[in-house]
Amino acid sequence: MGFACPVCEIPQQDATHLANHLAFTAMVHGDEHEAWLDEHVDDWSAHGEAELAPKVAELAAEADYDQVFEDTAHTHDHAEHGHRDQQEAIGGERPAGIDPEAAAATGSGRLDEETRSVLEEARAMTAEMLASDAAGRDEGASADEGTERTNDADEAGDDAADCDAE
Repeated sequence: MGFACPVCEIPQQDATHLANHLAFTAMVHGDEHEAWLDEHVDDWSAHGEAELAPKVAELAAEADYDQVFEDTAHTHDHAEHGHRDQQEAIGGERPAGIDPEAAAATGSGRLDEETRSVLEEARAMTAEMLASDAAGRDEGASADEGTERTNDADEAGDDAADCDAE
């Protein structure tokens, strides 16, 4: 059970999610969502989700959805497996965790040149950071091994010194 957005009919799992969907979409896109809120909820932009949720829930159609929402899905451990988009990020062309098809489906799918440039710079910086982190982990493991060898040699030297003292 959930609510259908009164503007775009995208399913929302509860009144809080509906309020957030309407408000964020209105603030980011300023489209029909903003017009709907302006028309139906006085001073909506001054409300938090707790105040906005019951107001929009009264006006939205309650509906059953076959869709599984994230809080009702069985959680699983990611340690045993990776996701395709995250694996591609290391040496691939896409940033980790971003599914371009899903991202495009949430908005108009059109980006201006400045936005494209900012996103490309962010992708490059993220890739550089991930590569640097991976290199740091590799160097750290090598340094730890060298330290262990040095400590072992020191201990062996200490043992020899102890024997000489006796």
